[in-house]
Amino acid sequence: MQLSDESEPALLRLLAWLDRQGYDFVTPTPATHARVTARADKAEARSLRDIFGWSLPFAPELLPSTPTEALEQAGLLRRAGKLLRSGVRASRLGGRLFLHSAYPTEQKDAIFFGPDSFRFVDFIRSELPRAGRVRRLVDIGAGSGVGAIMAAPLLPGARLTLVDLNAAALRLAVVNARHAGVAVEAIEGKSVDDVSGLVDLVIANPPYVMDGEGRSYRDGGDMHGARLSLDWTLAAARRLEPGGRMLLYTGVAIVDGRDALCEALERALPDLGCGLRYREIDPDIFGEELEKPPYADVERIAAVGAVVEKARVAPRRARPL
Repeated sequence: MQLSDESEPALLRLLAWLDRQGYDFVTPTPATHARVTARADKAEARSLRDIFGWSLPFAPELLPSTPTEALEQAGLLRRAGKLLRSGVRASRLGGRLFLHSAYPTEQKDAIFFGPDSFRFVDFIRSELPRAGRVRRLVDIGAGSGVGAIMAAPLLPGARLTLVDLNAAALRLAVVNARHAGVAVEAIEGKSVDDVSGLVDLVIANPPYVMDGEGRSYRDGGDMHGARLSLDWTLAAARRLEPGGRMLLYTGVAIVDGRDALCEALERALPDLGCGLRYREIDPDIFGEELEKPPYADVERIAAVGAVVEKARVAPRRARPL
C-alpha cells in the first residue's frame, strides 16, 4: 500500500464521515472472508459495509462524493472496469474505527487487522492494571496501531511510540491514532532496538506464520513462525527498566504437545533478569495453515499471551567459596 503524507488529511475525513454514518464492521479471518465473498450476492457492493468491509467492487453512484473524493485524494480509489474499489478497509473495535488493507491482503506491505487484533487488545487490557504507572509504551510491529491506541485510555500521561518497518503501516497507524484522539510518535524500524533509552512497557503482536511469499505482516521466520516472537521478546527483555514489562501476544505451533517458544523463553529469560508468565488464549486458530507443507508435523496453532517482567533488584551472585 502506497501512502504519502498528503494522504493523511483525506483519510481522516474518510474516518470522520464513516463514523457519522454509524458504519460498523468486524473483519474476519481471510479464510472466512473468502467464503463469504464467494457467495452469489457478494459479486457487487450494495452497502457501505460491502465497500469498506468486504472490499467488493461498487458502482460510482453508490458512494457519495465525500468518501469518494477522500479515497481518490489518498490514492486509494481503484478501477475495476466500470466499477470502483476501495484500497482500504475499515473495522470497528471497542467503539473505534481503524483503517487497514483491503482484501485480499496479498501485498508484502499489507496492513493486517482481524480476529488477532481483538485477542491482542483483550490480552493487553487485561494485563495493564498490573503494570502500575507507565511512562513510555513501545508498540513493536504496530501495524494499524490498534494495540497502543486501545491501551492509551489505561495509560494516562504515557508517551506512546509505534515501531514498524512498514512505512505505510506507520502512516495509517498515525491516521487511526489521530482519529481516536491519541497522540503517538512513529519510528520506522524492526525492533525495540530502534528506540532510544530504556522502556518500562513493550507490547507486541508479531507475525507468526511461516509464509512462503515473505509478506512482512505474516512471516514469523523459522520455528514454525515463532522466531520473530522469540527475537523481539529477548530484545525487549534487554531494554526493559527494572520492574518493566513486555506483553507479547502471538501464535505458536504445537508439535507433539510441545510449545517451542515457551520452552525457549523459559531457558533464556532468567539470564536476562526476567520472569515469565505464559498462557494459552485460544487453543486452535488458523487451522487452514495445517494443510500447508511447512506445518506437516504440527497438530495445532495456539494463540498465546506472555508477560515478561524485569526484576526490580538484580539477583545477587553467589560468592566464591
